[in-house]
Amino acid sequence: MVAVAELAGVSVRRGTKLLLDSVDFRVEAGDRWVMIGPNGAGKTTILQLLSAQMHPTSGVVELLGEYLGAVDVFELRPRIGVSSSAIASRIPPREAVRDVIVSASYGVVGRWREEYDELDYARAGSLMRMLHVDELAGRTFGTLSEGERKRVEIARALMSDPELLLLDEPGAGLDLRGRELLVQTLTEICLDPDAPTMVLVTHHIEEIPEGVSHALLLNQGKVVAAGPIDQVLTSQNLTAAYDMPLEVARNNGRWTARAAYRSASGEAAPSPSGESSSGRLVASSQS
Repeated sequence: MVAVAELAGVSVRRGTKLLLDSVDFRVEAGDRWVMIGPNGAGKTTILQLLSAQMHPTSGVVELLGEYLGAVDVFELRPRIGVSSSAIASRIPPREAVRDVIVSASYGVVGRWREEYDELDYARAGSLMRMLHVDELAGRTFGTLSEGERKRVEIARALMSDPELLLLDEPGAGLDLRGRELLVQTLTEICLDPDAPTMVLVTHHIEEIPEGVSHALLLNQGKVVAAGPIDQVLTSQNLTAAYDMPLEVARNNGRWTARAAYRSASGEAAPSPSGESSSGRLVASSQS
């Protein structure tokens, strides 16, 4: 299979802080990856590498057949679609939704003097229908709900017909209804064979849509496990990634995780206080 992105022995250091430590990670054409780990695990750093916004301190990063450090990143970045809170914060609140999306053709945030043709607007319209935001085309970005904004941001990330789609915590800040609507939308993208190769970052495995094929677990800048999602998202692996006993389950294609509290006798003993009846935490076995 063709590698859309590959990190080989990649480390990133900032001052005395080691953000990534000898990470190997390969994304092949058509893959749908989810990246999970606690705060500070290195997820955002990997996304910055994959979006050609950062160079590694050591190791090799290959993106879309090019190598960071040997390619003009300004030519590479338009081939990569990104949805993140950092980009969203730069969108003018008074910008119309249609313009928020179509302006991604030029890789700019906020309409200025660019000119767009009928094909640009046709693609923007198609994406708005696909992301179920076509009725919001004339609304301004600042008047949208958080869930509506997330779907508009994803439509914008798809506008340039990218070869790689990066989604950084798209479910952050959503209520239950907003989260479920977003997961439904992401499921449609994951199951679409014409959709780009995707890497999704989330803090909650409940937000993983159906169709995600692979998972990468990180902790303190190191890979805990990587590979097919059914092999990676186990109680044992999540326990190692989060340094606490966790139980993982899958039901009707959706994942859940919860702390595994057990008494001294080995029986489950959930406690509102966050401790078992014996005051000890015992890791569950692998699911």
